[in-house]
Amino acid sequence: MTTRLAIYPGTFDPPTLGHVDLICRASRIFERLVVAVARGVHKSVLLDRDQRVELLRKCVEDLPNVQVEPFDGLLVQFAARRGARVLVRGIRAFSDFEFEFQTALTNRKMAPQIETIFLMPKEEYSYVSSSIVREIAALGGETRAFVPEPVHRVLQHLSGTGDRA
Repeated sequence: MTTRLAIYPGTFDPPTLGHVDLICRASRIFERLVVAVARGVHKSVLLDRDQRVELLRKCVEDLPNVQVEPFDGLLVQFAARRGARVLVRGIRAFSDFEFEFQTALTNRKMAPQIETIFLMPKEEYSYVSSSIVREIAALGGETRAFVPEPVHRVLQHLSGTGDRA
């Protein structure tokens, strides 16, 4: 049985070039990809979920097989409702692996029909994380090298740096 639909979940706060890289690569592997934007229940977020959904939609507007949707609740329940049998997760470094491995095994226990695959971003994005970008933006730093242009503009506005670059 082939898999036509995959889910790439995350909080994406903010979306980074690494996220977009993984979305592009997953969109070439699967017929359809849903980027599922979580509320961020256990995290303090910089951007509200509606902003993150809209920014991601702008970042992937040239990928016709990618949809961006908000979701609440358990990821495996969202995936089952959408008919997805694959979850896509990104691993930047070995330090990500333990958490992602535990999460994948937990998801498998709850929904054995849903598989998790791991993708690595391009090397130039392997160190970029949303938390680092949030800190740079909060301190008024330049974020253009780490995030897509629509995200950069929003972060500039939030940090009050205007058009400095």
